[in-house]
Formats: sequence, structure tokens, C-alpha cells
Amino acid sequence: MRWWGAAVAGAALALGACDAALPPREEVAKLAVDAGWPTIPADAKFGEVSAVDVDRQGNVWVLHRAGREWIEPFPTTPIAEPTVFKFSPEGKLIGQWGAGLFIMPHGLSIDPQGKVWITDAGLEQVFRFSPEGKLEVTLGERGVTRQDAGYFGRPADVAFLGDKVLIADGYVNTRVAEFDAAGRFIKDWGDFRIAHAVAVDDKHIYVADRENARIMVYDHEGKLLEERKSPAGNHTYGLKPLGGGRLLAVEGRDSADRKGAIIRVYGAGGTIEASYDISLPGENASLGHDLAIGPEGHIFVTDVPGGRVVRFSLPASANRTNANQSR
Repeated sequence: MRWWGAAVAGAALALGACDAALPPREEVAKLAVDAGWPTIPADAKFGEVSAVDVDRQGNVWVLHRAGREWIEPFPTTPIAEPTVFKFSPEGKLIGQWGAGLFIMPHGLSIDPQGKVWITDAGLEQVFRFSPEGKLEVTLGERGVTRQDAGYFGRPADVAFLGDKVLIADGYVNTRVAEFDAAGRFIKDWGDFRIAHAVAVDDKHIYVADRENARIMVYDHEGKLLEERKSPAGNHTYGLKPLGGGRLLAVEGRDSADRKGAIIRVYGAGGTIEASYDISLPGENASLGHDLAIGPEGHIFVTDVPGGRVVRFSLPASANRTNANQSR
């Protein structure tokens, strides 16, 4: 008994030492979010909210998992409830679809023609839908994990460069894969530890190299130009251009693997202009996962464990968003 008690005491001291060795959480300014946006009917409750984007009319598209959690191995049965919600700019739910289509939906992006692209990390596929939810294009083979022209390894996100479709691929694979608008493979490039998000502006391609705690910056041909290490080693989950070479990013975990939602505003030269905390109170209550920018300068961020998408605006000192370039 004395040995057991000593062992427990020693273990407790070791755990305490480990806790003491953790770096303190980064302290940045808290930023208020619009708690009244959106309006969700009682029968349309969010599950894990994974992705968000805004179409040219200002409508906000949200992808969620409708009661399903990211637990591996993934289930094999599709989610029975609608997983795609469409909100008006004011936050009214004006459309929903996606029931029975997805296993583990992850990314949602609206292309310049208004088509809805969705990645499913469980199905190992990327889909293009009409705004009404009609399936038009399927990339990858259901349930097959491979890194080549016809397959994916848990694809995460989609962005658009002219008539090219760029796919961050992803959790198992280590690349960005390029396709044409009809879904024909062009090439792939990069070497990442979870390419979690991809975004494009008039000069650059940005990739959230999540587990390397950095943002990689390329030209439009895929040539590496720069890497941006996050302060304190935080993990970037989502990013969107602000225009003029500026970039907005959301970090969902810090270097000690503690969850949160830190917003970064990067200047055109890569320096950080501002940082804000929009996470819920409580340890590990939030994980900022994806973001989008509306035509009025509103910013939308998804929060997976928080089961929410929030809207906010940057303070005037940081809010120089060029809405015409924000996509």
C-alpha cells in the first residue's frame, strides 16, 4: 500500500511538472462576435460546423455534420440529416440540403459560377453541386485512399485559380492537386503535414500547412516563395485573402495542442498586423476551423466543438478589406 501510495504521489508530481512545463496561452485582444447571427430554427440545429463560404449575392453557406463527430474509424453510413445550410446575409435560413450524401463532410467552397464544391474526408471524394444541391461532378473513388490523378487521401479544401480547381489533399496525402473545371487532373505539388486549407489571390496561392504550424506562399505556378511560421507555433486551419496581398487566417490549436480560435491579419509583406481571440470561454471550448469574408466586410468563422458559425467585423484599425479582391 505504501508503494502504491508513493507511486500515485510520484505520478501526480510528474503530471504537475508536465502541466507547469506547458507554455502559457498566448494573450491577444478579445474580439466580440455577433451573438444574434444567424437565426437557426429549432429543427435545424448545427452539429460540428466544419466550413463556410459566401456567394456573390452575399448569402452564407455553412457545412456541418448534423450530429456526427470526427471519431475514427469513420462510420460508413451517410449522415441522414441535411448538412448544407444556406443563410441570407441577414442570417435567415433560406435553404438546406445534403441529407444522405456525406460520411464526414469537411470543406465547402463556392466557385465564381456559384457552384458548391464539397470535400468529404470519409468518402475520399470531392463533389461539385448546383446551388440547389444537384450533383454535377465527382472526383475520386468512394472509400479508396491513394495519391495519384484519380484518388485522394482525405481531401480538405478547395480554391479556384481562373479555370483551375485547387484541392488541398489533405490528411493522408501531402499535396495540392490541380484539376480543370471539368474535373480532369492537371498536376500536383507541395509536401505538407496536413494541407488543411488553400486560398488564392491575384498573385499568390496560400496553403495552411497545419501540423507544421505555418502558411506556405506560392506563385500561381506552384513555385514556393515564402513560409510564414505562426507565433508561438500555433496551427493554421483556415485562410482567406483580404486583397492587396493581405491575408486573414484562423488558428485552431496552439503549440501545446490546446484548442482555441485566434484570428491573424497578415500584411502584404507577411508581417502580422493584428491578432484577436474569438474563442468561447472555457478550456478547449472552441476550435476555429474555416473562415469566409462577405461583401460588406463581415467575417464568418466556423467553430467545430462550439457547434457554431460566428460573424464579426475587424476593428477599424485592421479593417482595410478590399471586398472586390476578398475571394
